[in-house]
Amino acid sequence: MNTAIAELDVEALIAALGECLQREMEERGLIDPLLVGIHTGGVWIAEILQQRLGISGSIGQLNISFYRDDFSSIGMHPEVRPSQLPSTENRDVILIDDVLYTGRTIRAALNELFDYGRPRQVVLGVLIVRNGRELPIQADCCGAKIELAPGQRVKLTGPSPLRLELHSVNG
Repeated sequence: MNTAIAELDVEALIAALGECLQREMEERGLIDPLLVGIHTGGVWIAEILQQRLGISGSIGQLNISFYRDDFSSIGMHPEVRPSQLPSTENRDVILIDDVLYTGRTIRAALNELFDYGRPRQVVLGVLIVRNGRELPIQADCCGAKIELAPGQRVKLTGPSPLRLELHSVNG
């Protein structure tokens, strides 16, 4: 499902992502999963999905700033918050992010997850999958897939209301 940014409704994308995750939970037999959002957009989405998926407990929050391998291209963010995550040892984890682009954010998130224990399994859900992958990482569930031109970026803003914005990057 390739979609243009103008056609994207965040609420509908979250609903589609939630339906896919519900099916994935049933098919894979997830037991008392830990819902983990990647700071910040993934946390906003995880907070909405928690009730829809009937997941109890606190949402884990990952800030993967120190795990990234691309500081030179993205720059350091001045406001670094610590992750808030219980042990992942032998837990089923549902990892949530807003946009899957190069795969580097997810690689960093997986590295940090394993610092908290060895999960039984990890399911990846993202709001948007876009072209431009650099690492062999793909989502188990997504709200939509989009194609963007080189130099274009999509960003989730929020938390209230959640909106998708298209930006052009000079360079």
